[in-house]
Amino acid sequence: MFEKSVFDRELRMLDAMAPSGYNIGLHIRFTSPLMTFQTYNPAWLTHYTEHGYVLRDPMVAWGFSSTGATRWTNEEIPDPFGILKEAARFGLLYGVTISWGPITSRTIASVARADREFEDAEIDKIEALVRRLHDMTEPPQKLTKAQIAALKCIADGDRQAAAACKLGISESALKARLTSARQRLMARTTAEAIQRAKDYRLL
Repeated sequence: MFEKSVFDRELRMLDAMAPSGYNIGLHIRFTSPLMTFQTYNPAWLTHYTEHGYVLRDPMVAWGFSSTGATRWTNEEIPDPFGILKEAARFGLLYGVTISWGPITSRTIASVARADREFEDAEIDKIEALVRRLHDMTEPPQKLTKAQIAALKCIADGDRQAAAACKLGISESALKARLTSARQRLMARTTAEAIQRAKDYRLL
């Protein structure tokens, strides 16, 4: 069961371990992550996006081809476009990338600092934390019949009052079903829950 307070606490721990910020894409499927969190320098994020670096980022490529952890200074990882040198100009001088999970639902996280390389013990802690984040955001395998029925009504265009009437329940009961579906799908809105349910073939 996803517990937001525990998840937020883990993210705060990751924040403390990455003085120059981090980027984590949880459960990347068809190149799109279930959740993304970024705390890098906004100027770097803008520069990275404007130049389409994600398609050429050596650490993203490594993350899809390997699991485990590696420093950005790993000489076996080619960087033909000089993206890591560009990152250093924005204060991301030293970093580590963590990759975990099956290729069909991969989590890739990168953390950075400006003062020194990450120590082995620090990398071990970060890797363990990323694995925990991956596990606690594992997409659900199924929804209850009540949750599916409530989401389907809204997906079909019914307003909450009409959906409740169609299902023969009170509006407050419908709202409770939608809330539980959002929580199970780790969605902020009902529209997001519907989309995720469709993506996971639960609806």
